[in-house]
Amino acid sequence: MHLSRFPRLHFAHLSTPLEPMTALSKALGGPNLWIKRDDCTGLAGGGNKTRKLEFLMGDALEKGADTIITQGATQSNHARQTAAIATKMGMECHVLLEDRTGSDDEEYNYNGNVLLDQLFGAELTKFPANTDMNQAMEILAETLRAEGKKPYIIPGGGSNPIGALGYVNAALELLTQANDMGLKIDHLVHATGSAGTQAGLVTGLVASNSLIPVLGIGVRAPKELQEANVFRLAQNTAAHLGLPGVVKREDVVANCDYVGDGYGIPTQSGMEAIELFARTESILLDPVYSAKGAAGFIDLIRKGHFNKDDNIVFLHTGGSQALFGYRKAFNLADYC
Repeated sequence: MHLSRFPRLHFAHLSTPLEPMTALSKALGGPNLWIKRDDCTGLAGGGNKTRKLEFLMGDALEKGADTIITQGATQSNHARQTAAIATKMGMECHVLLEDRTGSDDEEYNYNGNVLLDQLFGAELTKFPANTDMNQAMEILAETLRAEGKKPYIIPGGGSNPIGALGYVNAALELLTQANDMGLKIDHLVHATGSAGTQAGLVTGLVASNSLIPVLGIGVRAPKELQEANVFRLAQNTAAHLGLPGVVKREDVVANCDYVGDGYGIPTQSGMEAIELFARTESILLDPVYSAKGAAGFIDLIRKGHFNKDDNIVFLHTGGSQALFGYRKAFNLADYC
C-alpha cells in the first residue's frame, strides 16, 4: 500500500511509542501487555484523530478549502484536534457540538476540550441530542458558501475513507515496530466509536496479511450496529486504496458490553480503569472513550479471554484533556 498516492500533511509526531506495560501486566497477573501511545501524536495534546486529520486536511487543501466544519459531542477530542490544526493553517473552523448527555455541570460544558476549542479560536454551536448533525453541517456549509467561503466538511471523528487512511498507516507503523522489536502481537485492542480507527486498522492489518486480530471495545453503539458501521467503512477504505473485497465480515469484531448508560456518561469500570492505568503505568485515560476501551480490555483479561503468554497491544486513542470536565465523576478526597 503506497499511501503517498493520497494528499497528506505531516504534523503528527510519528512513530508513536510502542511500550511494555510491565506494572499493569503484573497487577492483572498477565498476559504480556503493551501500549501503542497514540495519545502522543502531538497535536493539541495528541490523540487518534491527528492521524486522520493529516489526510483530511491534505484533501481539504487540495480542494481549495478555506473553512473547516466538523461535529462531535460536547467533550469531543476530535473537535479539539480539528480546531487546533485549522487555526495553525490559518483556516476558519466551525465546530457543532451535540449535547448527548444533558449534563448541566459547568465543568463538563465549559472546561476540558471545550475550553481548548475556544482557545484555538473555533466557532462553537451547541445542538440538542439526536440532532441530525450531518444535515446541520450541510446547512452551515450552504450558508458559508453563500458568503463566498469554501467550506470543507469533516465527519464526526474524521471517520470516512480519507480519514481512515490514517489508521491504515498506523497499522503499517505498528507492524514495522513489532518486526524491529521481534515482538509477535497476538491481539490488538482499542476503543471504537465513530468507526474510522477500527476500520483503518482492520484494513491495514488484513491487507498486509499480518494475522493480528483487532478487537474494538465499543463506547457508544450496540454490537450489531457498531460492527456494521466498521465493516462498511473498512470496505469503502479498502476500495479507496484499490483493494476492493480484501476485508471480510469476520475481520470486524466489536465488544459493546462496556458502554454503560450511553456515550459520554462515565461507568464504574471505566473510572476503575483510569485509576488503574494512572497508578500502575502513570498513563492518563479519559472517561468518554479510552477508559471504556480499557475497562473492556481489563475485564476480558480478568475473565481469561486471552492466553497468559499472549502479547496484547492496547491502542491508546488519547483524550486525557477531557478529564478536566469530569472531576465530579471521581471519588477523590478533598484536601486542605
